[in-house]
Amino acid sequence: MSSGSQLDFYRARADQSRAEADAATLSHVRERCLRSEAAWTVLANRAARAEEMRGKLLAEKEARESA
Repeated sequence: MSSGSQLDFYRARADQSRAEADAATLSHVRERCLRSEAAWTVLANRAARAEEMRGKLLAEKEARESA
Protein backbone atom coordinates (compact mmCIF):
# COMPACT_ATOMS: atom_id res chain seq x y z
CA MET A 1 0.00 0.00 0.00
CA SER A 2 1.52 3.33 -0.99
CA SER A 3 1.83 6.06 1.60
CA GLY A 4 -0.75 8.20 -0.21
CA SER A 5 -3.29 5.41 -0.16
CA GLN A 6 -2.45 4.72 3.51
CA LEU A 7 -3.13 8.35 4.31
CA ASP A 8 -6.44 8.21 2.44
CA PHE A 9 -7.36 5.00 4.24
CA TYR A 10 -6.58 6.45 7.68
CA ARG A 11 -8.55 9.60 6.96
CA ALA A 12 -11.51 7.59 5.67
CA ARG A 13 -11.52 5.43 8.80
CA ALA A 14 -11.37 8.55 11.01
CA ASP A 15 -14.31 10.03 9.10
CA GLN A 16 -16.25 6.79 9.41
CA SER A 17 -15.58 6.63 13.16
CA ARG A 18 -16.79 10.22 13.55
CA ALA A 19 -19.97 9.43 11.63
CA GLU A 20 -20.56 6.37 13.81
CA ALA A 21 -20.02 8.50 16.94
CA ASP A 22 -22.50 11.06 15.68
CA ALA A 23 -25.06 8.32 15.02
CA ALA A 24 -24.51 6.48 18.31
CA THR A 25 -27.30 6.61 20.84
CA LEU A 26 -25.38 4.97 23.67
CA SER A 27 -22.70 7.07 25.40
CA HIS A 28 -20.18 4.22 25.70
CA VAL A 29 -20.50 3.47 21.98
CA ARG A 30 -20.06 7.16 21.14
CA GLU A 31 -16.96 7.34 23.37
CA ARG A 32 -15.51 4.21 21.75
CA CYS A 33 -16.06 5.69 18.29
CA LEU A 34 -14.44 8.98 19.32
CA ARG A 35 -11.40 7.10 20.66
CA SER A 36 -11.25 5.24 17.37
CA GLU A 37 -11.45 8.50 15.45
CA ALA A 38 -8.60 9.93 17.53
CA ALA A 39 -6.42 6.88 16.88
CA TRP A 40 -7.04 6.96 13.12
CA THR A 41 -6.33 10.70 13.09
CA VAL A 42 -2.96 10.12 14.80
CA LEU A 43 -2.10 7.51 12.17
CA ALA A 44 -3.16 9.88 9.37
CA ASN A 45 -1.04 12.69 10.81
CA ARG A 46 1.99 10.40 11.07
CA ALA A 47 1.50 9.20 7.50
CA ALA A 48 1.20 12.80 6.28
CA ARG A 49 4.42 13.80 8.08
CA ALA A 50 6.24 10.77 6.68
CA GLU A 51 5.05 11.60 3.17
CA GLU A 52 6.20 15.20 3.58
CA MET A 53 9.60 14.09 4.90
CA ARG A 54 10.02 11.63 2.01
CA GLY A 55 9.31 14.44 -0.44
CA LYS A 56 11.86 16.73 1.20
CA LEU A 57 14.52 14.03 1.26
CA LEU A 58 13.88 13.18 -2.38
CA ALA A 59 14.15 16.86 -3.36
CA GLU A 60 17.41 17.20 -1.43
CA LYS A 61 18.79 14.05 -3.08
CA GLU A 62 17.85 15.33 -6.53
CA ALA A 63 19.45 18.70 -5.77
CA ARG A 64 22.69 17.01 -4.68
CA GLU A 65 22.74 14.78 -7.74
CA SER A 66 22.15 17.68 -10.15
CA ALA A 67 24.88 19.83 -8.57
